Amino acid sequence: MTVSATAGALLGLLADRPMTGWELVEEAGSRVGNFWTIQRSQAYRELAALEREGLCESTQEQVRGRRRYRITDAGRDAYLEWVASTPRDENVRVPFLLTVAFAADIPPGRFAELIEDQRRRHAEKLERYESLRKQLAADDSPRAGGRRATLELGIGYERATLAWLDELPSHLGIDLPDSATET
Repeated sequence: MTVSATAGALLGLLADRPMTGWELVEEAGSRVGNFWTIQRSQAYRELAALEREGLCESTQEQVRGRRRYRITDAGRDAYLEWVASTPRDENVRVPFLLTVAFAADIPPGRFAELIEDQRRRHAEKLERYESLRKQLAADDSPRAGGRRATLELGIGYERATLAWLDELPSHLGIDLPDSATET
């Protein structure tokens, strides 16, 4: 059975342990959220569909009335088929690139502010990733290698983005205040 990437990711998380929808979204944010976002509403829709298809099942918790989901044997088979399949091409969506595409219509001072905001965001993300790298260094669990590998791509992406932001004004042929391009 073919499942979507989001459904496959949810099944992969359920393969580790049963979780509520809330816990799944939190775990997804922690484990794959830096490169694949899953909204709560999307997760609950996917979980309902997975349950209808017999790929997971849920039980109502007595305490808070939340549903706890667990993967079924059919779900594990669908997950293993999905995770071993050839991924589709990426669909990169970077909102700031839309701004850059129309940079000629933005006053230079405002554009400098936008670049500075992007630098701050990417520098903060790089700092978080590097901190997480230190935390994962001692992790010897079976999934740690995959987590470290995806984290390294994130670190490389953030470093490349910061370098690109430094070069951006010259690509556009504009002069910006020095503070917008300092590292």
